[in-house]
Amino acid sequence: MEDKKIVGTYAASLVKDGDVVGLGTGSTTAFVIAELSKRIKKEGISIYGIPTSFQAKLLAIESNIPLTTLDEHDINIAIDGADEVNPKLHLLKGRGGALLQEKIIDYNTDRFVVVCEERKFVDKLGKNFPVVVEVFPLAYRKVFQALSSFGNPILRIGDKKDGPMVTDNGNFIIDLFTSVENPKSMEKDLNDIPGIFENGIFTSKCEVVFTKNEKVTVLKS
Repeated sequence: MEDKKIVGTYAASLVKDGDVVGLGTGSTTAFVIAELSKRIKKEGISIYGIPTSFQAKLLAIESNIPLTTLDEHDINIAIDGADEVNPKLHLLKGRGGALLQEKIIDYNTDRFVVVCEERKFVDKLGKNFPVVVEVFPLAYRKVFQALSSFGNPILRIGDKKDGPMVTDNGNFIIDLFTSVENPKSMEKDLNDIPGIFENGIFTSKCEVVFTKNEKVTVLKS
C-alpha cells in the first residue's frame, strides 16, 4: 500500500496548473486522485479530470475534482494503472472491466503515465493475468469461437449477480488466457474480430512509474 501511495503522489506532482487529466481506474490511481484533490486545496491549481470509469468518476466527484469530456477538451496527461508490464513497456490492463474507456483516454493524451508496483513487471504479457476483451453481447458466441484460436477464452461471470459481468457500456467481458508473443500484432488482430470493442493490450508510448529500493523509478518507452 505504501508503494502505491508513493508512486501515486509522484504521478500527481506531474500535473500542471491548467491541465486536463485522464483519471485512471484502480487502487493505485485512487491515490493519484486523492493527491490531486489535496493540490487543488493547498496550491489552488485549476484542473479538469476525464474519468476512465464510473468508479473513477465517483471518486473524482467525492474529491471535488471538476470533470469534463473529450468532446470539450483534449487531454494533457493521463495517469492510469496496469496489471502487467513487459520489458518494452507494453501493458496488460482492464482487469477491472474499464478497458474501453481506459484505452480511449490513454491513447488520446499528450502524456501517458502508468503507475504500478515493481511486481507487475513480467517477461511476457499473459504470465499472471488474461487478456481482457470487451464484447458486444449479440456477437458473444461468434467472438468466443474466434478467440479460441488465440488461447483459452472464458466468459467472466458477474460478482453478486446472476449471469455475465456487464461493463459500464453494457457489454460482456471475456478473459482470454494466453501467452502474448507479439503484443502489437495481437492487439490489432483481436480488434479486427467483428463484435470486439477493445482488448486489454496497450502498446502506445508511456512512462512507467514504480518504486525500486524504496525510490521512485521512471522508465520511458
